[in-house]
Amino acid sequence: MITIDFETYYDKDYSLSKLTTEEYVRDPQFEVIGVGVKVNDEPSVWFSGTFEETAEFLAQYDWGDHFVLAHNAMFDSAILTWLFGQKPKAWLDTLSMARALFGTQVGGSLKSLVQHFGLGEKGVEVEDAKGLRRQEFPPQQLTQYGEYCKNDVELTYSLFKELDRAFPVKEKRLIDITLRMFSDPLLELDVDRLEDHLQGVRDRKEKLFADAKITKEVLSSSNQFSELLIANGVTPPMKISPATGKETFAFAKSDEEFTALLEHPNEVVQALVAARLGAKSTLEETRTERFIAIARRGHICGALRRVPIPLKYYAAHTGRWGGADKINLQNLPSRGSEGGKLKRCIVAPRGHVIIDCDSSQIEARVLAYLTGSRDLLNMFSNKADVYKYMAMMIYGKPPEYITPEERFIGKTTVLGAGYGMGGEKFQRQLKSMGKDLDLDMCKYIIKTYRANASNIASWWLHLTNVLDAMTKGKELIIDYLDIMTLDPFTGIKLPNGLSLTYPELTRHSSGEFTYKTRMGINKIYGGKVAENLCQAVARCIIGEQIIEIEKKYRVVLTVHDAIACVVPDEEAHTARAYIEECMRTPPRWAPELPLDCESGMAQNYGDC
Repeated sequence: MITIDFETYYDKDYSLSKLTTEEYVRDPQFEVIGVGVKVNDEPSVWFSGTFEETAEFLAQYDWGDHFVLAHNAMFDSAILTWLFGQKPKAWLDTLSMARALFGTQVGGSLKSLVQHFGLGEKGVEVEDAKGLRRQEFPPQQLTQYGEYCKNDVELTYSLFKELDRAFPVKEKRLIDITLRMFSDPLLELDVDRLEDHLQGVRDRKEKLFADAKITKEVLSSSNQFSELLIANGVTPPMKISPATGKETFAFAKSDEEFTALLEHPNEVVQALVAARLGAKSTLEETRTERFIAIARRGHICGALRRVPIPLKYYAAHTGRWGGADKINLQNLPSRGSEGGKLKRCIVAPRGHVIIDCDSSQIEARVLAYLTGSRDLLNMFSNKADVYKYMAMMIYGKPPEYITPEERFIGKTTVLGAGYGMGGEKFQRQLKSMGKDLDLDMCKYIIKTYRANASNIASWWLHLTNVLDAMTKGKELIIDYLDIMTLDPFTGIKLPNGLSLTYPELTRHSSGEFTYKTRMGINKIYGGKVAENLCQAVARCIIGEQIIEIEKKYRVVLTVHDAIACVVPDEEAHTARAYIEECMRTPPRWAPELPLDCESGMAQNYGDC
């Protein structure tokens, strides 16, 4: 194993706090000041020289036969691969590992993590390096900077040994796959299509703002603005005010649930939120501009217009991947929509195709499996139309008389009502999809669902008892098949060996439960825990499928429950069959879970 740390030039306006990793590394101002390297347990060494000298220094190591470790390896992997052409056997990353083990409880910086484990102290010499080019360093300061870098290398190595004690091997494999999506990408960008799309986005934005006729008074009034959101089918996000302790609207730039609406599929919602935040551009516009800039910056790994895929491993509480580097590929507009044109700008290299395979109703299947809902599982196993069956229960009709509209209501019920949603929220969800149902009808639908899914409704109540047990440090079974276990000290142990945690979980006198997140205090309840667990288990399944697929084909992107690969034209149909087989095979720890998938294949991502 080689541990590595690059020290690079930075200044007030040229730094990773101002630029994305891709922008920073590929900027003309970029310069390696020096690099620290440690092979296995040997003492770390420091090297500083010209680009050519550094390349020669790095070339002495057999990178292809080594695991390479770094803290925030997305940065170091980009430098090592893009600039010096070295591709290791696999990447390891202490930042990713810490995120999976601790979430936000400890912090992600090397300094906070080594302090948490009592491993030593991180130096401060980097603060004195601002604005200094390599040749501008006085000899003594450059020597001190080298000692600082070597110390970081040693701390990273020590931190890895601590984190690795409880870290699953398969999850380390997923970290490597995620990092290589960025450092060794295969997908490319079609600049002509991007520029056409950008003009279309700008034209639509101007029309949306003109049609909305929203005044500054409405935008600044939280109550009036919330009514606008509701009118467009969006439930206004709420938070607990730290000042009053009461519930209030979460409409600030620091409120993640609110800023997430910038990526809402409804462009009117995007425009409203952008206006409230004082933004001049919608997310679709800025993201398209970023894609164009990436494509124009030149070669990556020897290919023109290749796009690094920046995904954050274990970004969500449930372990799902998240977007990074300001181009959130986890939330691109869906295919078929006007905004879905952006996906068509992402293309396979010449002689290759993209295969995008999406798990079918994986959360609904996991929910049925964890609750022992045998009838529902049998329908999934027999490939019955579960959505139409739900519509039959709602409308009291035989299957041949169920309309497409009614089946859509059944589908929305199956996919949305499994986590304790009430009639009012269900009505708002339908409205956001362009369906306007009477509130009494929505309440009836929810009641019908619960009557036909009694095991699921009972599980919500059981998980409330699980929350109570967690506050008391007691053990309790989690699911029907005992796939997960409750550890009073580490949380709910998932099938991948990691845990779902609720830091500082508290039961209040009102009976409500809350826990601490990076953004503040969140409410938690049985239905929400059910959602967390189903998403977390689905993520475990997707992770194992990615590893299996990677044995034959490069995984270039994962979005929620879908996996995208790039394969040679001549292997396309064989590869598609293999990928589908992988995604239909249940994991060893859930052998009777009926999985299914749908796949598409095209030269561009949007047509898959």
